[in-house]
Amino acid sequence: MKLWKWLGLAGVAGVAATGAVVVRDQRRRSQVTPDEVRERLHARLAESDRPDGSADTD
Repeated sequence: MKLWKWLGLAGVAGVAATGAVVVRDQRRRSQVTPDEVRERLHARLAESDRPDGSADTD
């Protein structure tokens, strides 16, 4: 019976950890404005359109 208790506790801990990761990701995503998303997409498109495939690194 002890094994099932430990497995249950491990499952609860896993669900809680997954929920924390999801909440953190949602919070970070909600802080990005549509203009920032648009700028990032335009930069990625410009980078992928380069004929030599080189990336501009900072």
